[in-house]
This record gives sequence, structure tokens and C-alpha cells, in this order.
Amino acid sequence: MKLQVALERFVAQMRADGRSEHTLGQYRRAIGLLARWLEREKRPCEVGSITHETIAAFLNSPDVRTCASGALKATVTVNATRTSMRVFFAYLHDAGYAPTNAARLVRRAICSPPAPKALGDAEVERLLQVVDAATGPTALRDRALIRLLLGSGIRIGSALALDVDDVDLERGELRLLQVKGDRVERVFLSDNAATALGRLLATLPANGPVFRGPRGERLLKRCAQRRITQRLDAAGVRDASPHSLRHTFATRLLRRTGDLFLVKTAMLHRSIASTAVYLTVDDRRWREAVASIEPRPRS
Repeated sequence: MKLQVALERFVAQMRADGRSEHTLGQYRRAIGLLARWLEREKRPCEVGSITHETIAAFLNSPDVRTCASGALKATVTVNATRTSMRVFFAYLHDAGYAPTNAARLVRRAICSPPAPKALGDAEVERLLQVVDAATGPTALRDRALIRLLLGSGIRIGSALALDVDDVDLERGELRLLQVKGDRVERVFLSDNAATALGRLLATLPANGPVFRGPRGERLLKRCAQRRITQRLDAAGVRDASPHSLRHTFATRLLRRTGDLFLVKTAMLHRSIASTAVYLTVDDRRWREAVASIEPRPRS
């Protein structure tokens, strides 16, 4: 069986198992990269001919380990490719398409998750000054989107999937029909986010998308990300992305409450390990704690 045929069968099985399209996209990219590498290296593309030595050679290749610029890829990025190999070739073996699991020896590299990039208070203030001062046909929409991401912590995909009847301003709530894991969730809004959303909704019909493009169509994720990035650049916020707004919400909420489980619930995380990346130790508190473990000498 050719690799591409096996990939389509694998994707069909993963979709039947409830995997998200985001996850399926990762699998497609990783297996597609393997297929191109095999073709360039003039190696067999039949799944039964791929051995664990083949997979090791692929994972050690520049295709996997380096970016287009020549810089080394982050360990977590390479780990995603390793995981794709493990899951895909385990499926091929279990389904009877390959005599052995060619990725059975692959292990993920041990690494710490990258620290989430959150905006500082001064950066948030500059960003809000930029969006509040903006004018033009998209200013109201962009302001509502940015304040929503900062004031609820939801992912940008969930925000763009909102329809007008998913917003309950009286209760300060949102109903999310598109979240990671394909489940329906409810989140609460900050007052500023609710106010910005209310002003946008006042200009919209009673149904349809909340965030719209120039012809009334649902705003594309790529377009929304570009608009937010432009606002971040205008505010002088460097090394940040639209997803940084979600990290900012989590960081501020944890700092305000000190309640990791509350932040887990607000972020819609399935595992507390996903939330734990927001835990940091303040140097002042650390110094005071160390000083306090021994009694002070008597004068």
C-alpha cells in the first residue's frame, strides 16, 4: 500500500475516533513531510517497506530538525513529528497494512514546555489605547475582538465561531460551540469585554456571525490574526501573537486569584498540567521565603 493511500485511511479512522481537524492537519503535515523525504531520497514509499531505520533517518534529517531559514526547530516542534510517526505507524500495524510498527522505537525528547508569552500591564495598556483610538469601518469589530480575547481567555477560533445568539450580555456569558475537543462550553465575560461586544452587536442584524468580513461573511481566522498582529505592532508590543492575549488573561487571573483550579476552569483546560505552565515564582517572595526558614539571630 502506498503511503498516501494509507494516510487517507488513517485520517478517516482518526476522524471516526473524534480527533479534531487541527490534530488531523498535524498528522497530514508530518506524513506529507515523510513522503517528500522518501521520494527525494529515492526510498520505497510502500508502507510495508518502511523500517525503524528509515524512520530514524527521517527524524535525523534537516527536513525534520531545521527551519527553512536553517535555524534548528524547537524541541516541542520536533516532538510533534515524533508523535505523528508513532501514532500513524502503530495504526498501520494494528490495521494489518504493515508487518511491523516501524516507529515502535521512537521516543519523544524530554523537554520543558515553553513559557507562555503574556503581555505585561504596560503592554496591555498600550494595546488598548491603540484599539480605542482606532477609526474606520473595522475599528469597532477589532476593538470588540481584542477586548473579548483579553477579557475571557477564549481561543480566537472560538471567538470567530460566535453567532449573535451565542452572546448573553445580560448574564455576561458566552456559549461556545467551537472549542478544543468539539464540545459546547460556557464562559463568562469581563465588564469591558461585554461593553465592547454590546457596542458591536448594536450594529449587527439579530442573527449571524458576531465577527464579520466586509461582505457580512464570517471573519476568517487568518484575517483576524493579521489585524490583531497589526494592532500589537502599532502598540510596540514585540514577540507577541494573537494567542498571547489568551495567555495574558490566564496570567492575570492567576495573579489576581491565586487559584490554579479556577484558572483551569476558565481556560477550559482538560488537564491541570496545561494550566500549570502559568505558575511562576516571584523573586521577592522566593527571597522572603528563604529568609524565613531560619530564625533571625538575636542581637
